[in-house]
Amino acid sequence: MKMSDKKLLTPLELKVMNSLWKVKKAFVKEVLESWDEPKPAYNTISTTIRILEEKGFVGHQAFGRTHQYFPIISKFEYQKTLMGNILENAFSGSATNLVSALLGNDKVNKEDLKDIEDLLKQED
Repeated sequence: MKMSDKKLLTPLELKVMNSLWKVKKAFVKEVLESWDEPKPAYNTISTTIRILEEKGFVGHQAFGRTHQYFPIISKFEYQKTLMGNILENAFSGSATNLVSALLGNDKVNKEDLKDIEDLLKQED
């Protein structure tokens, strides 16, 4: 199954994935420990990880009755899919409109623009 076939993540799922992308492998308890207060219930994180596994984002290695989880999808791969979805659905496929929106809300500084320009030159 390609990344483009996968569903986008909910905010809770994305937070769990960000934790797994950061540490590479973790038990539910370790994911929960990385959470700021107020921490969700252990069962909430456990259920979310199982959903992510069903969606094909997470795999596990069994250690007796406990499981250590790891991301199957890279963060960059997810970001590409997410941006493609945003570009297609929110900006009608127009990269110009997407960039205009970024520039219009002061989220892009001169250093970011230089980095983007360098990336575009690499693509040529």
